[in-house]
Amino acid sequence: MLQATVRPPSLSSPRKLAGWPVLLSACLGAALCFVNASALSVALPLVAGSLEATPAQASWILLSYMLVSTICILSFGRLADIWGRRRLYLAGLAIFVLASAGCAWSATAPVLLMFRVLQAVGAAAVFANTSALVSDAFGGGRLGLALGILAMVAALAQVLGPLIGGAVAAVWGWRAIFLLNVPLGVGALVWSWCALPFMSAPSVERFDGIGALLSFAGLGGVVYALSMGGPHGWLSPGVCIGAVVGAVALAAFVVTQMTRTQPLVDPGLFADPSRAVAYVCVLLLSVAQAAPVVLVALFMQVAGGLDSLGAGIRIAPVALGMLLAAPVAGALTRRIAAEHLCTAGMLLAACGLAGLIFFLSPDVDGAKLGASLLLFGVGIGIFVTPNNTAILRSVGTERRGIANGVRSTLQNAGFVIGTALTLSIATAPLPPLAQRAAYGGSLGHLSDADLASFTQGCHWALGTLSACCALGVLLSLAIQRRSRAVR
Repeated sequence: MLQATVRPPSLSSPRKLAGWPVLLSACLGAALCFVNASALSVALPLVAGSLEATPAQASWILLSYMLVSTICILSFGRLADIWGRRRLYLAGLAIFVLASAGCAWSATAPVLLMFRVLQAVGAAAVFANTSALVSDAFGGGRLGLALGILAMVAALAQVLGPLIGGAVAAVWGWRAIFLLNVPLGVGALVWSWCALPFMSAPSVERFDGIGALLSFAGLGGVVYALSMGGPHGWLSPGVCIGAVVGAVALAAFVVTQMTRTQPLVDPGLFADPSRAVAYVCVLLLSVAQAAPVVLVALFMQVAGGLDSLGAGIRIAPVALGMLLAAPVAGALTRRIAAEHLCTAGMLLAACGLAGLIFFLSPDVDGAKLGASLLLFGVGIGIFVTPNNTAILRSVGTERRGIANGVRSTLQNAGFVIGTALTLSIATAPLPPLAQRAAYGGSLGHLSDADLASFTQGCHWALGTLSACCALGVLLSLAIQRRSRAVR
C-alpha cells in the first residue's frame, strides 16, 4: 500500500489555502487545454482549404499538439517543483493565450503550425500543474473529491472538444476556435493570479537540463514513430529513425537519472512497489482508454452508415460513465482504499471491453453496445481519481510536480500507444489502401468480405485492450497481497 508522506506546503503567509478557488483555477485551465486538443479535428478540412495546406502540413497541425505536450510535461513537472507551481501555471496560461491569438491570425500553414506548437508548450505547463495544485490545496478526505471533480471536467472537455470545434467553425469559421481562447484564457489567467497562493520553492535544487533534452528526444522519437507508423508504414525510414533515436535516448535517459545527484525524475518515485505498480496501471489503462472510442466511431461510420455526429452520439456513453463515476470515486476514497477502487475500475473497464467484443457487429444492437461503453466509461472514472490521489498523497510537496508529470506523461503516451496498436490490429486484415484510409478517419465503403475482416480485426484489437486492463487488475491484486504480507 502507498504510504502517505504528505507535508504541509510552505506558504509565504500563514493563512490556510483556499481550496475551492484553486480547484476552479485548475478546472478552467484543464478545460481550455483539453478542448483545444480535439476541437480542431472536425475543422481540419476547413483549415487545410483556407491555408492551402499540404496533407503533411494538415496532419502535423493536428498531431503537433499531442506530440509536443507529451514530451514537455515531464520537464515542466520537475520545473514546477523547483520554480514554483503558481509561476509555471500562470506562464503556461499566458503562453497558451498568446499562441491562440497567433493561431487565429496565421496566414499560412507553417505559421499556424509554429503557433500550434507554442500553444502545446503552454498546455503542457498547465497539464503538469493542475493535479499538483489541487493536491497542495486540499488535505485529508477532501482531496479525492477535488481530484474527482477535476477529472470530470477534463473528461467533459475532451468529449465536447469536437462538438465545440465543429459548431464554432460552422458559424464563425475555424479562426474563431482560437479567438475564443483569448477572452476565456485571459479570464482564467486573472482568476488564477488572484486564487493561486504564493508558495516557496526549493530553489537550491538545479534543473537537469541534460535529462530534459534526453527526455525530449526519447519521448519525441517514440511518439513520432507510433503516430506515423500506421499511415506511413512501420518500416518506413522516418518511422525507423524515430524509433531508434527514441529508444537510444530513453535508454540514455534512464542511465543518467540513476547516476545524477539531482535528476529530472527521482528514481525514488519507483522505489515503492505500490507506487511503481500505480504508474504501470496508468499506462495500461491509458492504452485501453482512448482507442475504443476511435475504433467504435470508425466502425459505426463504416458498418452503421452514420456520419461523424451520429457516431459521436453512439460513443457518448463512455463520457457519461466517466462523468458519473469520477466524482463518486473521489468521494469514496475517504472510506475505501484507493488500490481497491483502482482494481475495481480496471476490472469494470475490462468487462466493458469484453462486452464490445460480443456486441460490436454490422447488425449492432445499440442498447447493448451503449451499455458496454457505459460500463467501460464507469470503469475509467472509478480508476482515474483514486489512482491520481494515491500517487500524489504518497509523495512530499516538493515532489508532487514531477510525480504528476510522470503520471501525465505515461497517460499521454498510453493514448498514443493504444490508438496506434488498435488501428494496426483492427485494419491488419484489410487491403493497404483501406488501411491508410482508416488512419485518416474514414474507411468509406467496404465489401462484405472486407467488412467481415474489419469486424474480426476490431474484436482482436478490443481483446488486446481488455487484456491490458486485466493485466492491471492482476498487478494490483499482487501488490495488495504483498502489502498485506509485509504488514
